[in-house]
Amino acid sequence: MALIESPANKRIPRYRSGPRHGTEGHQIFIEDCPRRLRTMMNGVTIADSTRAKILFEDGHLPIYYFPMTDVRMDLLGKTTHTTHCPYKGDCSYWTIGVGERKAENAVWGYENPIPQSAAIKGHVAFYWNKVDHWFEEDEEIFIHPRDPYKRIDCVRSSRRVQVVVNGETVADTRRAVFLFETTLPTRYYIPKEDVKPGVLSPSDLQTGCPYKGFAKYFHVSVKGKRYDNLVWYYPETTTEALKIMGLLSFYNEKVDAILIDGAAEPKPLTPWS
Repeated sequence: MALIESPANKRIPRYRSGPRHGTEGHQIFIEDCPRRLRTMMNGVTIADSTRAKILFEDGHLPIYYFPMTDVRMDLLGKTTHTTHCPYKGDCSYWTIGVGERKAENAVWGYENPIPQSAAIKGHVAFYWNKVDHWFEEDEEIFIHPRDPYKRIDCVRSSRRVQVVVNGETVADTRRAVFLFETTLPTRYYIPKEDVKPGVLSPSDLQTGCPYKGFAKYFHVSVKGKRYDNLVWYYPETTTEALKIMGLLSFYNEKVDAILIDGAAEPKPLTPWS
């Protein structure tokens, strides 16, 4: 199965308080993270901190930065690899070594950041997929850090939801769950029984969302034309998303139309468009 991470939001929402820097088209925001954060590799805890920073940057997912004093630096070896960021400075890298396992250049940090990013001096960050496990408090988290300014609300609705693909209504329900997610269009989750029989075929694609869980997909075939990975569902969900477990959602961006009580919803412009 192909595993794809959810894409980053394009801009830092303006409602975040606190200092930020950068240009008008590219900004960075750093704040304290009150959660206990841990990361593990090969059964060993590499970092464990209640004093981490979380960095938000336009065009990127949030990043956890751990104080070096809360990281097993004895398991890290500095490498010769370096990069430069105009918004943070010169970046150094470390390789993790735990037993016979190594993760090359899996850790980075700005030892002497530019003044505007001084908050991450003495901190390091980890490539998410180069370690084995991540935890917030005692709950394991997946895919990427959860943004504390993002929320999801799953709300049951009796409004009529219809989905049109290739000129044909392929779903029609009054039992949908509307999912409202910060910065994303409303998603409509529909019972499988309310989708036209015979239009769905399983896909091998799997994606992950830290707010909802791991999704599986269906192709949709209408009038001899197949639309790949047009529908997704979560066989299991996080606690916050239990109401959508097993329900099907069609890409608003890719169908002919989604009608709510007979009125077509505007086509959203998103990373999936």
